[in-house]
Amino acid sequence: MKKIILLIAICISVSTIAQSPSARFKDGLKIYLNDDSTKYIQGTGLAQIWLRYNDNNPGSTIYGSPKKETFDVGLRRVRYQIMGQVSKKVFFYTQFGINSFNSLSARKPGLFLHDVTAEYKIYKNYFTLGAGLNGWNGTCRYTSSGVGNILGMDLPTIEESTNDVTDQFVRKLGVYAKGQIGGLDYRIAAANPFPVQNSLTTVATLNGTNTAAYSTKAPEMQHQGYLKWQFFDKENNLLPYSAGSYLGKKHILNVGSGFTYQKDAMWYRNAKMDTISAPMQQFALDVFYDSYLNKEKQNAITAYAAYLNYNFGPNYIRNAGAMNTANGTTGTASFNSYGNNVPLIGTGQVVYAQAAYLFKKDLFGKNGTIQPYASSSYAMYQKLKDPVLIYDIGLNWIIAGQNSKISLDYQSRPIFNTDSKGDIRETKSARRGQVVLQYQVSF
Repeated sequence: MKKIILLIAICISVSTIAQSPSARFKDGLKIYLNDDSTKYIQGTGLAQIWLRYNDNNPGSTIYGSPKKETFDVGLRRVRYQIMGQVSKKVFFYTQFGINSFNSLSARKPGLFLHDVTAEYKIYKNYFTLGAGLNGWNGTCRYTSSGVGNILGMDLPTIEESTNDVTDQFVRKLGVYAKGQIGGLDYRIAAANPFPVQNSLTTVATLNGTNTAAYSTKAPEMQHQGYLKWQFFDKENNLLPYSAGSYLGKKHILNVGSGFTYQKDAMWYRNAKMDTISAPMQQFALDVFYDSYLNKEKQNAITAYAAYLNYNFGPNYIRNAGAMNTANGTTGTASFNSYGNNVPLIGTGQVVYAQAAYLFKKDLFGKNGTIQPYASSSYAMYQKLKDPVLIYDIGLNWIIAGQNSKISLDYQSRPIFNTDSKGDIRETKSARRGQVVLQYQVSF
């Protein structure tokens, strides 16, 4: 009898909430807490599923078995967000999920926190202070990428230079300030980087002379900032993550510049084998253009270009590969190491660019439209004698905006080897490629 009474009470409570004008569902999974909809709690979810063929780097193995090529299915990202405007000035944001889960990953991965922040609006939209585990990064636009609206199949990971080394998938514990004043959008942040000793990524240690690695000393504070001038439509700065494409809904031209600095983040040995500490310094300039050509048809052009100057100390280089397709090498391995690794981040200079054309909305009626794209990074790193050229060509099938999207992508990457003089150069005839079919679903 008690259970029946309890069930009736719950039903009455739910019915009361549903009928109340101050708490109702609209605009998706969003509960408004007052009559004018200025207070709310919102939830979102996203999954990106990869079907991939990869031509593995020379000498790649999976648990000791040589593997020339790999076909795999993986979860590139699974994310959930809960956020809310709980008062006129207070906003909270949380994000959790998993990244890069394939057959080589540890089984039963646990959802982990990406973001947990709370912020207070000091004065209008001009000045807001916040703190917590956050992605309010500096350097450039896609150091903080919006994963739900990526232009291509994947993020420009070359702009996420410390990903999972001294941060948690580009997030760190710290404080930040943000705001928009006219056309100016700014962010500045100070954070405690995570020690490299508790990184889940393999981090290079000191080896030889005049080759920098991350220091294992207690990390100093990291300082970051990014400014952009918005010439036309304004972008929302409620969250730190920048959109890759607005799918013909906006008219945007932004020019930005940013930096990241951390004292004594790196170290190296000189010719006398003395250990010398060095700062990590990053600087970037970028421009983003995303605009409809016809406002009603919503056909659009998207273009982005960035110049990055990375200084991690002398000859620093880091190999990386998204959701790697192998986990070991034979004695004939290249400098890239196994799977789909490539020399991605290093001391030197980088030019990155991407562009796309979006056909008119409803090109295929209820089956959406298409968006062909291309992207490329060209890096000149101190450690390497040849540039690192990586390029992608692909097509997005926009079925229901960013909520249902299929992407087909081909990526080409270089293979580097050490020659008889000890120089690390690209082996021109040895480039490798991968083909990825991704389905993205979100709410």
